[in-house]
Amino acid sequence: MAFLVSGTLRVAAQIADAQDSLGRKVVGGTAWPSSLPAPSRAPPRPTLALPSQGKYSVQGPRVALTLSSPEVSASTVAILESVFQTLGFERCQRREASVQDFLEELTGFREQLDAHGAPMGCVLVALVAPNGQLRQPQKLVRELSGCEALRGCPKVFLLLSSAPGAAPKPGTFLTGLSELCGRCPHWSLLQLLTEVFCRTAGESSGATCCPVLQSSLRGALCLGDVDPWGPEPEPSPSAQYDLSRDRAALFLAVIRDRPGAQRDVEALEGLCQTLGFETTLRTDPTAQAFQEELAQFQERLDTRRSPVSCALVALMAHGGPQGQLLGADGKEVRPEALVRELSHCRALWGCPKIFLLQACRGGHRDAGMGPTALPWFWRWLRAPPVTPSHADVLRIYADAQGNSSGGFMPGSCDQADILMVYAAAEGCVAYRDEKGSDFIQTLVEVLRATPEGDLLELLTEVNRQVCELDVRGPDCNERRKACLEIRSSLRRRLCLQA
Repeated sequence: MAFLVSGTLRVAAQIADAQDSLGRKVVGGTAWPSSLPAPSRAPPRPTLALPSQGKYSVQGPRVALTLSSPEVSASTVAILESVFQTLGFERCQRREASVQDFLEELTGFREQLDAHGAPMGCVLVALVAPNGQLRQPQKLVRELSGCEALRGCPKVFLLLSSAPGAAPKPGTFLTGLSELCGRCPHWSLLQLLTEVFCRTAGESSGATCCPVLQSSLRGALCLGDVDPWGPEPEPSPSAQYDLSRDRAALFLAVIRDRPGAQRDVEALEGLCQTLGFETTLRTDPTAQAFQEELAQFQERLDTRRSPVSCALVALMAHGGPQGQLLGADGKEVRPEALVRELSHCRALWGCPKIFLLQACRGGHRDAGMGPTALPWFWRWLRAPPVTPSHADVLRIYADAQGNSSGGFMPGSCDQADILMVYAAAEGCVAYRDEKGSDFIQTLVEVLRATPEGDLLELLTEVNRQVCELDVRGPDCNERRKACLEIRSSLRRRLCLQA
């Protein structure tokens, strides 16, 4: 009898696991802190095949909240509510508060969701404040990310800067988002935002200012009032970057005292060769050499005879506690400064610029999020899937009236056509062993399998697979989780197939 009860409970546990909001396979495995020795990987857990892999199911309640400061115009709030209704959010709340009280308001909102007692389908929060007042949005995002009712659910944040006073009409970003959500309901939210960015971007002093999205989503997110698993329309050729000209790549990799780093370099070199990139490799650069090599790379692109249509820069090194890159000499360089350097390259104006950053961004090892209250027999049978604490979040930084992102993004150079991919969330460890890093090795596998895919969507798949890995190391016997961070101001679909 005990055997039958145990078997029944195991089946029930598997069924419960299948009800995760993201349709996906649960894949086990391990990776290791990049600063530690590299033991062998543990065998993966059995996989559980689920339908609709890689897409969020948002069939549960959708809740939206607008937090606006008193200086924000009523017309801006009104167009936001219209966008929410177009996206199918049936519960829309509106609160006016000073920016200093936003955190307290979000805490109350979180408690309200947890008291509801049932999981949500999706939540959308719009934070609207005058230019420059919303200085630390990370705290606001973290407050809601810890909500038990939202575990595994997509959480979308619109961080909008707004000029004080009444505005005669809503800005390009909000009107474009509202129109496209109604006209292209099959498109994923990342596709919609890319098109909106194309419409919103404005020229300024020889540079193109653009909104920015920051994503840790693990699957495609479709909020239109349609079957979320229906076929997506093919984008027109004009909606895609033209990569028919030359492609150039630069690898700056600290190999010394980083076991497995050479494997990452070799894997990326092979991938770039397949994708038609002309690659330059520099190993063990000092902090100053990071800057000098990137400046020389930019100069070569500006002076070459044949034009380039895409640039890829891979930065691989140890990371500092505040997200700095550490050169082979142990000195620091800010990755954002390197991005800003290449964004001024004349040969790359209007062309996609891809940055891959394989480095720690702090020392935190994420234990992930799981159900907080479970009967003893669930805990005894099998621990439920744990979600990385930073996963399933999409932030959009934009100007409610104007064209640029309003300076919301910390460290952002506020330029268009830039894609940055971090191997770890802010403040967290990036993992690597003697076989290479989880991020780079998974990236290469996914791009080799589907080189014709939209890069933003493929990176979301890479994040899904990385998030499903269980991480253990010699300094800790408990499982830890990792999560990518993707920042994009791309204005077109980006396909790297040669």
